[in-house]
Amino acid sequence: MKLPWKSAPKSGNAELRERLSPEQYRVTQKGGTERPFSGRYHDAKDDGTYRCIVCAAELFDSGAKFDSGTGWPSFTEAIDTTNVSLHKDRKFGIVRTEARCGGCDAHLGHVFSDGPGPSGERFCMNSASLQLDKATHDRPS
Repeated sequence: MKLPWKSAPKSGNAELRERLSPEQYRVTQKGGTERPFSGRYHDAKDDGTYRCIVCAAELFDSGAKFDSGTGWPSFTEAIDTTNVSLHKDRKFGIVRTEARCGGCDAHLGHVFSDGPGPSGERFCMNSASLQLDKATHDRPS
């Protein structure tokens, strides 16, 4: 399946700096990390779809969100594995798995193997890299 945002040209630095907040730019374009418990979505309970703040790719469903106690929004799985790409990250002398947007390559956060559910994965994301499209109706209980 061809993703509509894959064919779009990458935004220039000037356009991104104008459109994104300084924190969003630092996180998504420079691989930064926001302080724990400081992001707008670490505690969010709203239903909806979490999208990439840069290109609007669908990344995570709110049903996959859980409270990991880490201070960052955490998810058990991505909506589609092609929308979140995984890469080895060797910064700071440790090996981690970095998560990037499959559409625009923006830094999202990291994936750890201590999550709940069948996969055991915890997608630990930065709120600064996400935009929540709230559902227009409540999810059935």
